[in-house]
Amino acid sequence: MLRNALEPWHILVVVLVVVVLFGSRKLPDTARALGKSMRILRSEARAMKDDDPGAPAPAPNSPVDSGR
Repeated sequence: MLRNALEPWHILVVVLVVVVLFGSRKLPDTARALGKSMRILRSEARAMKDDDPGAPAPAPNSPVDSGR
């Protein structure tokens, strides 16, 4: 039933509906905001992946934490 659910003309209809709803003036701003959000999401996911959960936390009495 859903074998050929998404055909090229479906995409065209969706694009036309988006242009009619949002207007051509707001589309660049929307695309820019979406791109910025994707960059933030990607960087946060990368930061979470790079965090090492097995790494020991610094000691509370260490010179770095003392504030001197």
